[in-house]
Amino acid sequence: MLRAENLAAFRGERLVFRDLSFLVPPGGALVLAGPNGSGKSTLLRVLAGLGRAEAGRLLWDGRDALADLMEHAKRVAYVGHRDAVKPGLTVAENLGFYAALTTGIDKEKRPPTAFLKGRGSVVAAALAALSLTDLADLPARMLSAGQKRRLALSRLALTAAPLWLLDEPSLGLDTAAIARFGGLLRNHRDRGGIVIAATHVPLPLADVAELRLA
Repeated sequence: MLRAENLAAFRGERLVFRDLSFLVPPGGALVLAGPNGSGKSTLLRVLAGLGRAEAGRLLWDGRDALADLMEHAKRVAYVGHRDAVKPGLTVAENLGFYAALTTGIDKEKRPPTAFLKGRGSVVAAALAALSLTDLADLPARMLSAGQKRRLALSRLALTAAPLWLLDEPSLGLDTAAIARFGGLLRNHRDRGGIVIAATHVPLPLADVAELRLA
C-alpha cells in the first residue's frame, strides 16, 4: 500500500503542489491528470525517490518509503519521457541488458547477451508483451518513435517491482500497442502491483482513481 500525506514540492523556485494526499492499495491504479506544468512529472519523480518533497510523507505499508532510497528503488519501476534505449544494441540486446541489471547478474561473468540464447527466456516474453518479436534483431537506432516507446514499456515485463510509475506511457503508441500495453497493466495489477500514471489521454485501466492537479 502506498500512502502520501500532505506532500509539497518545488520545481526550481516555484511551488508546484502542496497538501497532496492519496492512498493506492495493492492492485490499485491512480491516474495523474492536469495541464502541462501542473506538477505531474514532478510528483512521479518524488514518488520514485528521484525528486525531493519539501513537506509531507510517503509511506509504503505504513513505513517511510524514502528513508532508504536504495531499498525504495527495488520496489519502483519508472518509465519517464525518455525511452532510455541504447541505439547501438538490438531490441533484444536492450532487453537483455535490462534483464541483467534487474536480476543482479555480475555482468563481468555473465554478459547481458547470455539472456538471449534460445529466445525461450524472459527476454522472449518481454518481446512478445509489446509485439516486438519480429524486431528482436533490429538495431534500436532504426526503430520509429512508437517502436522505441514499446521497447521502453516492454522492460516492465522484466521487473518484479510492485510500484510502476509511468509518465505519458502511451505517447506515440498506436491502438494495437495500447491494447497490448493494457494487458501488461492488468497482469501487474492482478498480482497486487500498483500503477500510477501521468497522462493526457485515457489509458486501458479499469477501476482507476484520478488525481487532478491544478
